[in-house]
Amino acid sequence: MAEIDYSKGKIPGAESGIEIRHSVCDICTPGMHCGLDVYVKDGKVIKVEGTPDHPQNKGKLCTKGLGNRQYLYREDRILTPLRRMGERGEGKFEPISWDEAIDTIAEKLLSAREEYGAHRVAFYSGYSKWYRFMFRRFAGDYGSQNYGTESSSCFTSGLMAWQLTSGYAMRTDLGKTNLFIGWGANSYFSRYPMIGSMENGKKRGMKILIIDPRITPTTRRLADLHLRPHLGTDGALALAIAHVLIENDWIDRAYIDRYVHGFEEYAAYVREFTPEKGEELTGVPAEQIRQAAAMIHEAGSFCINESSAPIGHHLNGLQNYRAMMALLVITGNVDRAGGQLPGPHTYMERYCGFETREEHFMEERYPHDAPKAVGAGRFPLWYDLRHDMQANDLTDNILRQDENSVKVLFALGMNYRMFPQDGRLAEAFGKLDFFVDVDLFLTDTAKYADIVLPACTSMERGEFKCYPGGYAWYTNPVVEPLGESKSDCEILTLLARRMKMDDELLCAGYEACIKYIIQDLPITVEELRAAEGPIKVPGVTPYEVGSILERGVNTPTGKLELYSERIAAHPEWGLDALPTYRPPYNPDPEQYPFLLCAGTRIPNALHSRLHDVPWERSLLPDPVVEMSMEDAERLGIELGDPVEITTSVGSLTFQALPTATVQPGEVYIYHGYRELDINSILDGAALDPYSGFPAYRSACCNVRRK
Repeated sequence: MAEIDYSKGKIPGAESGIEIRHSVCDICTPGMHCGLDVYVKDGKVIKVEGTPDHPQNKGKLCTKGLGNRQYLYREDRILTPLRRMGERGEGKFEPISWDEAIDTIAEKLLSAREEYGAHRVAFYSGYSKWYRFMFRRFAGDYGSQNYGTESSSCFTSGLMAWQLTSGYAMRTDLGKTNLFIGWGANSYFSRYPMIGSMENGKKRGMKILIIDPRITPTTRRLADLHLRPHLGTDGALALAIAHVLIENDWIDRAYIDRYVHGFEEYAAYVREFTPEKGEELTGVPAEQIRQAAAMIHEAGSFCINESSAPIGHHLNGLQNYRAMMALLVITGNVDRAGGQLPGPHTYMERYCGFETREEHFMEERYPHDAPKAVGAGRFPLWYDLRHDMQANDLTDNILRQDENSVKVLFALGMNYRMFPQDGRLAEAFGKLDFFVDVDLFLTDTAKYADIVLPACTSMERGEFKCYPGGYAWYTNPVVEPLGESKSDCEILTLLARRMKMDDELLCAGYEACIKYIIQDLPITVEELRAAEGPIKVPGVTPYEVGSILERGVNTPTGKLELYSERIAAHPEWGLDALPTYRPPYNPDPEQYPFLLCAGTRIPNALHSRLHDVPWERSLLPDPVVEMSMEDAERLGIELGDPVEITTSVGSLTFQALPTATVQPGEVYIYHGYRELDINSILDGAALDPYSGFPAYRSACCNVRRK
């Protein structure tokens, strides 16, 4: 059944004692999970390489993936269950047995439900994400809607925007498009497998428009045109481009009449966003705005890469997304060849070309009659579309200490440093009656937990994976779990059994759940497990472009909605049905004259997960602040000088890194360094009212040499 030869790179002869086994890297999101060739000798990993014929990475690995061996064998791996002995956050623990740990957690969860009610227990998932379908069902079985994830700050804002517009997630038809718009795309540093498609497209004549405030390797090597809007002004830029398209009648009138709802209202709103107004709002020259619109018109087909962080991490993030997507709608490039194609989720929020029962598996036990999830009142659109906890409201919920405050928190891979003004969440941990964290390492978050459980990496477990193009696989462990560590899903199953949950699948374990989810596929877990790598699922046929448009999209009107009837039906939400633009909020421009972007991608780190891996840390050992050469000269700042960054919350001092890649008036700081945690001084109340996402990428600050 296998169509790919995974034997390439085998070491000839058995005398070396080295065996190449196949696994996946799960350090970053499920959108990657690249194939690994793992060199194993005497039961230990000695080297990792990319699997040559893996459909995701085709033999390549980024710097993060190449650090897998050091990640696996970090000296601070947790090797046994731990019980807190000192104060929360102090990091003093004693080892306990798995039986004692599971008994204690089960008893606390059951007693909390009896004493407070299930709604006062929250379940949170950080990284990794492979277990989430089981974790969400576990929370539902328990009776709580308060299941939340790090997707409260990642990916979901863009998904919500597409849900409002079309009812579906969307994907780029990059292989057939004439114009690729990389909105916030820096793929040499992040999401690197896309670079090959961009480079190949360029060779066949595809044009590339990159929209990014900074100069990056992608803008230098690939862009035919590079637009540099100020941070948080992407929506205004999109509306100004739309103005030019409509003014010149460079739109698809027949497509709009047949498939689009709300065009007249949208066109009336866009009328005020002339190129000159766009230049005033964004800093992009009016002539470049006209040039971008002409590129779209001349291309005919175009698609947009959407990056959930650069676009979503603003107070106006979701509306910026909608304004971008409207460009595709008015030019007829949704569900059209070379444009944006529907990408309904197959599994783990990936489109792979076939259907599974994952959504049904999660929703089947959802407690619809339970009290609404944390954040439902503050972020009603989020709750209406997601029905999950908006985790950025969890801190305030706990600190309120009222009859609806969360009292118990059960987390898998939680990283409190991902939250804005994260010191308040650390404070909130102290208000909990009981806190469990599952992780590979004794992280700063784990130090606040009452019980810490040791998880294992992707190389120490087996799991189901799927990839675009109709591929699926079930991996096998390549080495034994270190110490007493267990997979997250095994932990959930142990708890489900100990709590006597009335759920046959959860109590049976991960493999039984996967068998249920893929039961409609003409392939079995056993066949997938026997394969050396991803294989084609029989019978998967390419999507028929245009078919969803013809039968009607999943919106209230059955059309692509520029004017959202879902939002319009709820005036009490106070949200705009059109993709309106609001500038980034600055409470005091004189005191805080700089825009701050926290979380710029670097190739050797993902949040704070890799800063303690020696190879990765060596590439950028010290936290720095990037600023323009002009600002550095004006402020008397030179390379390596101490620079104080001050926000309305507090101040931190970084090393200066003046650079020609940054625009004047903006500063960029890489996050995840615990010794200088930029998120600690970002306003935790600055959240997008549509999505609940933090304004990581358009905060305001002051800068001075210290």
